[in-house]
This record gives sequence, C-alpha cells and structure tokens, in this order.
Amino acid sequence: MSCQIRVLMMLGMSICLTSIVLAKQGTAVYYYPPYVRESTGCYGYEDQGVMIAGANPTLYDGGRTCGRRYKVRCLGGTNDTPNPCKNGKITVKIVERCDGCGADEINLSKDAFSRIANLKAGRVRVDYTQ
Repeated sequence: MSCQIRVLMMLGMSICLTSIVLAKQGTAVYYYPPYVRESTGCYGYEDQGVMIAGANPTLYDGGRTCGRRYKVRCLGGTNDTPNPCKNGKITVKIVERCDGCGADEINLSKDAFSRIANLKAGRVRVDYTQ
C-alpha cells in the first residue's frame, strides 16, 4: 500500500473520531413545563418547542450558547435506578441559563430527557456536543 493511501486512511479515521473527542461528558437533569419563563437569560428564545435545555454557567458563556443546538446521549445512571438510559441521541436547543446546574451539567426539558433516559433516574451521565 502506498504512503499516500495510508495517509488518507489515517486522515479519514481521524475525521470519523473527531465528534467522539469533542463530546463533553457530564450529567443531565430535567425540569417540568411550562417551559416558557419570563427570565430565561436567552432573550428571544422563549418559544422554541419542547426539545430545549438550560446551560450550566460555564457552557452558557455569557449567553453565547443561546440558540445553539447540542446532541445529547445518555451514557448511564448516577444512582441505582435500573435501565436508566434509552437508546439514541436527541438534539436540544439552549434557551436558558441554569444557575443551579453544576459544572458539565445540562438541564433538559422533561420531554427531551424522557427520550434518552428513564424519568425515574432523575439524573444521568451524558455526553453532549454541538
């Protein structure tokens, strides 16, 4: 195999793994409707449906993440709840700041959380990326 083909194969494998490397791991919790709040921190993003989330103060970054979409995937439980995760990924839009969230935590709407995790789990380990 020529050197050029090997380089192209390595480059292709690197590109495929990029999303894995860039994914941030943390935890997800959820909040109940109504999802429209008077002070979301993301002005202009009050009516964005149910696939929405609040960003922890670091992720929020002074409002720079308002309107950005993140793919979120459940990795496992944080407690003894059996079968905390459901298969698949969801895409949520950041519509507010979550002042009560810890570092690397994302606050999903109840509807979004229930698509990737068992509501009884309450908090799950996730990865999320743009």
